[in-house]
Amino acid sequence: MRNPDLDGAICATSPIGVFDSGVGGLSVLRAIRAALPFENLIYVADSGHAPYGDQTEAYITQRTLRVGQWLVESGVKAITIACNTATVVAARSLREHTALPVVAIEPAIKPAVVQTRTGVVGVLATRQTVQSESVARLCALHGAEVRIVLQACPGWVALVEQADLHSAQTEALVRQYVQPLIDQGADTLVLGCTHYPFLRDTIQRVAGEGVTLIDPAEAVARELVRRLDVHTLASGPKPGQTLVFTTGNVAQVQSTIAQLWGEGVTVEALNAV
Repeated sequence: MRNPDLDGAICATSPIGVFDSGVGGLSVLRAIRAALPFENLIYVADSGHAPYGDQTEAYITQRTLRVGQWLVESGVKAITIACNTATVVAARSLREHTALPVVAIEPAIKPAVVQTRTGVVGVLATRQTVQSESVARLCALHGAEVRIVLQACPGWVALVEQADLHSAQTEALVRQYVQPLIDQGADTLVLGCTHYPFLRDTIQRVAGEGVTLIDPAEAVARELVRRLDVHTLASGPKPGQTLVFTTGNVAQVQSTIAQLWGEGVTVEALNAV
């Protein structure tokens, strides 16, 4: 049943809310900013409760609803879940609690199946994502004629949260989870966590140039554009602003975002969520 507390008065100039367990959702935020340069964006990095992938489903659902409620109270006109784990565990619950458009990301298994030449697809994700019913459904729906290998990658989110993208430690941990997929013949790898595109260079180096990496961030941005058009909520023409909040350590998140985002963004503390 929808919760009226998560319904807000919205208009075309209201901002779009985007959230992730941490800074990984910036990969989706970047795609949204490119697709919707005139929209105001509010991004929440729930770094104080990251990583979601190691938490229980009940905890992930609780965090998703609390962050979602805060975004609604902040006056957003749409919410983007820029976190695969939150999507597969709690997107349905959030949609049941609000009438706002909710656009969510999920592992891009369907396009990977279309692109593979060897018939082996690797999915890199968090433990909660690879164990979810949603991913099992996607595999059953699209994987009848190919082999899909699911690989949890514990530790990768923490590397990105620390902006440790190119160290020897990072390459070793990436190789630990990528090499077995390559050894099994995978020629297409799904980046099933929004943190992982920030490790793309290292993943590609380990996997080899002949391996295709698939990041669904642009597809999420396209769906958001479609939903805004359907609801006649597209804004413009003044260039949009980007506001960033975190439940984690502001100085740490600020430092990481400065390296990942590529432009000046001020991070504000979000202590009430």
